[in-house]
Amino acid sequence: MGAVCCRPTPIDFDGDVNLFHFVLLRCVGKGAFGKVRVVQHKQTRELYALKYINKAKCVKMKAVANVIQERRLLEEVDHAYIVNLRYAFQDDENCFFVIDLMLGGDLRFHLERLGALPEDAVRFYVAQISSALDYLHNMSIMHRDIKPDNILLDDKGNAHLTDFNIAVHYGERKLTGVAGSMAYMAPEILVKRGYSYQIDWWSLGVCAYELLFGRRPFRGRTNIDLTHSITKDSLKWPEDAEKKCSRPGLQVVKGLLDRDITRRLGVKPSKDDDRDGMAELRRHAWFRGTVDWDTLESKETPSPFVPDAKKANFDASHELEELLLEDNPLKAKQRKAAFQENLSAELRQMEDQFTSYDFKRMHRRSYYPNNTQLISQATAATSSSGTCCSST
Repeated sequence: MGAVCCRPTPIDFDGDVNLFHFVLLRCVGKGAFGKVRVVQHKQTRELYALKYINKAKCVKMKAVANVIQERRLLEEVDHAYIVNLRYAFQDDENCFFVIDLMLGGDLRFHLERLGALPEDAVRFYVAQISSALDYLHNMSIMHRDIKPDNILLDDKGNAHLTDFNIAVHYGERKLTGVAGSMAYMAPEILVKRGYSYQIDWWSLGVCAYELLFGRRPFRGRTNIDLTHSITKDSLKWPEDAEKKCSRPGLQVVKGLLDRDITRRLGVKPSKDDDRDGMAELRRHAWFRGTVDWDTLESKETPSPFVPDAKKANFDASHELEELLLEDNPLKAKQRKAAFQENLSAELRQMEDQFTSYDFKRMHRRSYYPNNTQLISQATAATSSSGTCCSST
C-alpha cells in the first residue's frame, strides 16, 4: 500500500494576512517578550522584518496597553526615515508586526564596533532623524525613547527611527510619567514638572554626542548620580572634541542639549512664537552645503557610511538561541476556536484591539484621540541603559 502524500494546505492570499503568508528566515533581534526575524512574503517575494510578541509574557509584564498603542501608532505613520508598519495580525500565542527590513544594523551595534563615528556620518543621521521627528511632532506624536539602539540602518546606510512602544500622542496638557531610557532622558522628565515633545530633541542631542565621541555627555554610577548630572552638570567636551567634530557640529549638539526648552534647537516653543525650530536647524551652518533638505526624503544622497553587506550587522547569537535554546520555535499555526472561549480581560483586550492591518489594502488612519485609555500603564525598573516607563 503506497504512502499517503501530505500536501500543504493552500494559502488564501485574498483573505486576512497571517503567518502562513510568510517564509520564516533568520532571527536578527530579541526584546523583552519577543523576537525579530527576517521573513519573505510568499506571494510578492518581498523581504520584511517580523517582530513578534508573546501574549502570555506581555500580560505578565503588564504591557498589553503598550503593545496595542504601538500597533495603533504605527498604522498612523508612514515616513522615509521611520521603520514603517506593513502588516499586523495575531494568532493564539503571539501578536505580529511586519515592518520595513533594515539589514544595516542599529547604531548601537556600529558604535560598539567602531568606538565612535565620523562627523559626516553623524551629521547625515541627525538630519534624517530630525526629518522623522519633525514629521512625528507635526502629527502630535512624541517618541520618548530615542537612542542608538532604536536607530536602524538600511542596506544603503540610511537611518530610520524604530520602537514606538512608549510613544504617545500629546496635546496641550504636559505629561508627567517617567518614560524612556534614563541616560537619554531630558531634564524636564526627571524633575517631574511636566514635559512635551521637546524631550525628543534632547535625546537626539545625547545620541549625536555619543556617536561623535563614544561616550554620553552626562553620566553617573547610580540613578541618583545620573539624574543630578543630567539636570545640573554643565556640558563638557572631550579634550579632542575639535579634532573629531567641527565647531558648527559642536554648536548643534549644544543647541539640542539646552535645558531651556524655549531655546532648544529644533523646538518651536509655543503657538504664539514666530520661530520655526526645524527651519532654524535646517539653516544651521553644520548642514549648509552638505544636506539638501528639499530632496532628503527621496534618499538620493549617498550615505557617508554603508554597512558591509558581507557581514552580519547584528548579534549572531540570536540565531543560535533560536536554533538551540528555543523550546517553542515560531511556526505558522491555525487558530483554535476553543482559544476564544475563556480569555482573561487582558487577552480579550489584545484579541479585540490588536486588529489586522495590510498596507496594500487599507488606508492608514489615526485612532487618536479615542485611544487615550491605552496610554502606557506598564512600570519597569529604571536603569542608565534600560528603558523604563510609568503611567503618563
